[in-house]
Amino acid sequence: MDFLQGDERLDYLLAEDLRIIQSPSVFSFSLDAVLLARFVYVPIQKGMIIDLCSGNGVIPLFLSARTKGIITGVEIQERLYDMAKRSIEYNNLQERIQMIHGDIKEMPNRLGYGKFDVVTCNPPYFPTPSAEERNENEHLAIARHEILCTLEDALQVSSQLVRQGGKVAFVHRPSRFLDIMTLMRKYRLEPKKIQFVYPKQGKEANTLLIEATKDGNPDLKILPPLIVYNEENEYTSELKEILYGK
Repeated sequence: MDFLQGDERLDYLLAEDLRIIQSPSVFSFSLDAVLLARFVYVPIQKGMIIDLCSGNGVIPLFLSARTKGIITGVEIQERLYDMAKRSIEYNNLQERIQMIHGDIKEMPNRLGYGKFDVVTCNPPYFPTPSAEERNENEHLAIARHEILCTLEDALQVSSQLVRQGGKVAFVHRPSRFLDIMTLMRKYRLEPKKIQFVYPKQGKEANTLLIEATKDGNPDLKILPPLIVYNEENEYTSELKEILYGK
């Protein structure tokens, strides 16, 4: 099989000893995806896991190193879906990861309600821009902005897909913290665990990790802050462990 097409390259996921297909002309995964894949609870031996807004499949690939469960990824952009599918095949993970090309809003009817133990999502962060402000690269525009999927869409669908007592985990921007909390409770997702990520000591947080339980009891834990860079502008020891393993 011809794994690479056009301007694509094969990048390493070091801690997992896996490879992923990426391209400079479409949205590449960021640190946010890595952090979410490490943050979320996943059952080790079995379970049904679904990742929404999967892009090129990076979170399913990361999660495959943490669980023996079956993982499904959903991506609406055909180019990214195809890259994810080829990455899964390159790593010989077809029996454990499947990709679906489609709109996340269609997944409850297509896959079933309450079927999954864990739902993860790294959704578009920003409101839909005006035509003048919109990125000319359609792949980037859809990945970054709520053009095809809003925050409420993603949380409603997550609630529909996860079983009672199952986990839903998101990565987002701290500016949407109250929106996320409000919408989670609207859709019976009780926030249980939160962590703020800071670029450097003394800077404002720029990333939010949050995990909720479907129909859970109120019991919110705020985890210690996660700092990305030290004073020498190098990754902190905690970040290095997340990225490269122990």
